[in-house]
Amino acid sequence: MRPPPRSETAQATGASVLRRPVRWGILATGSVAHSFAEDLRLIPEDAELVAVGSRSAEAALRFAARHGIARAHGSWQDLAADPEVDVVYIATPHSAHHAAAALCLEAGKAVLCEKPLTLDLARARDLVTIARTRNVFLMEAMWTYVNPAVLRMRELIEDGAIGEIRSVHADFGIAVPYDATHRLHDPLQGGGALLDLGVYPVSFAHLLLGVPDTVSAWAHLTPQGVDDNTAVLLGYDSGAVAVLSCSLDTRTAQRASVNGTLGRVEFDRDFFHADGFVLHRQGREPEEIRLPESPGNGYTHEALEVTRCLRAGAVESPWVPLAGTLAVMASLDAVRARIGVHYPGEGNGAPQGRAQPTAGRPG
Repeated sequence: MRPPPRSETAQATGASVLRRPVRWGILATGSVAHSFAEDLRLIPEDAELVAVGSRSAEAALRFAARHGIARAHGSWQDLAADPEVDVVYIATPHSAHHAAAALCLEAGKAVLCEKPLTLDLARARDLVTIARTRNVFLMEAMWTYVNPAVLRMRELIEDGAIGEIRSVHADFGIAVPYDATHRLHDPLQGGGALLDLGVYPVSFAHLLLGVPDTVSAWAHLTPQGVDDNTAVLLGYDSGAVAVLSCSLDTRTAQRASVNGTLGRVEFDRDFFHADGFVLHRQGREPEEIRLPESPGNGYTHEALEVTRCLRAGAVESPWVPLAGTLAVMASLDAVRARIGVHYPGEGNGAPQGRAQPTAGRPG
């Protein structure tokens, strides 16, 4: 797909340019971290996994042994200070994203941080400020935005294949047995369907329609005060709408459709990391468009995008721009305000401490 216009901050701005495999560190040792480590092995000419960091030395050593990593650090600080690391992938629960990413950015390390970037807009803005002040690369790991099928869809839409977009529909639900101590139900760990699952439909709508003019929402809340079944309606002055939902109560179809004045695009499953879609053009037979299935666990595209940016000396990605990440966080904040979900520490001024992680499972 044609690259989007680069913002001024996405241009090379004096950041060091890499002409060798990017040396990765992974912060945290949970299941997502394992999946990312496995995918880095699929692109050896572009990536080298050299270090892992955890709050537990034992966990770091086990992770390093499993993935053949040379250095295991028993603290986040030691990983951030490792001179052999170019970029750190943050794989903690999102309640700890701000603390972990800020630590690495302030140490001069490029950061790829799992979605959502932080718990709220204030913390996300703080990370962007740190990155821009220190001229260090930062990107949210929104793999949907660099997915080849999604990029192909954007190209077709930009070329007028379905006319003007009038509506976007997307859902993402999984069935999770209720457990008040599980991170998905724990407000201390940023629990709830919205931030873990709803971020995908909301980001998908933003990708296609931009910043909404109105935000409406309804949700059912658990006894712990987090959402487990949520509906979001984004409205645009153009007349377009986005109808979105997320759930921890039931596994939904995980489909998406983009509906325009001259046709529509349909993702029949897993729209957030799909390998194809069906294009319906007015007056034509449906066209099934399939791209090569993403290798491994699906993380290679975002790792390659980080590589491309670092080699170009860019401090942000044109595919996953920081302004877009902040806009999505603003919408998520607006949804939470309407459904009454609040997290500990919100509304007390500056973002919480950068040197120590917020509450959450060991990582």
